[in-house]
Amino acid sequence: MTGALKTEAVVIRSLRYGEADRILHLYTPHRGRIAAIAKGVRRSKSRFGGRLEPYFRLHMVLYQGRSELLTVTSADTITGYPRLREDGAAIDSAARACDAVARMFETADPHPGVFALLCNELALLDAGAGGPRTHATHANQLAFRLKLLLAAGLAPQLAGCASCGEADHLVAFSGAAGGVVCSACEAGGFALGEAAHAFMTGALGRALADVPEADELALRQAERAISETVEHHGHIRLRAASAR
Repeated sequence: MTGALKTEAVVIRSLRYGEADRILHLYTPHRGRIAAIAKGVRRSKSRFGGRLEPYFRLHMVLYQGRSELLTVTSADTITGYPRLREDGAAIDSAARACDAVARMFETADPHPGVFALLCNELALLDAGAGGPRTHATHANQLAFRLKLLLAAGLAPQLAGCASCGEADHLVAFSGAAGGVVCSACEAGGFALGEAAHAFMTGALGRALADVPEADELALRQAERAISETVEHHGHIRLRAASAR
């Protein structure tokens, strides 16, 4: 179908193309991940200014022709999250969040909840940038990824053994089984401590702004559990979350 497409979008990636253009990777609430070309945007007198940079949330009008690559015809800023661009940890977390969304939700399927989650994460990173209540932490990145797993239908089984259903003696995690496993079923899994288990359960149950605390060992175990779940069941490899 050809014609104009009006949508909100977050710019998750921007690539130079030709002498003055850019290819934008956008995440939208009702069209999922889409790609568009912004013609002439790198010229000094471009009407788009700097608002087609990564992590901007925009109202956009795109022209859809016969190509899968849409054309940007209009872009108005909803928010540019300016503070996170002045904080190295915050912008690194923003980049990793956008990359995780791009890898896990790479199709045009609508996921308005994922779009809202990404906007919420960028807003939290922006609000805490440069201050004592920064959200650019290892725990925050892992909580964000756990919520992406939930949205993708890949959330790990945490209430009981993923192999036999046993509710007690949950001592390991198996990506192949899809969750925690008990001492009788732990073959093929890796040790998962109580702190890591509690962190994952708490992160899935709490708001993103209220991530539970955990020590670095627990966070490393939680990250391995997330990575193995995504690889076994989503056939996707995520970039490592940076420890802060």
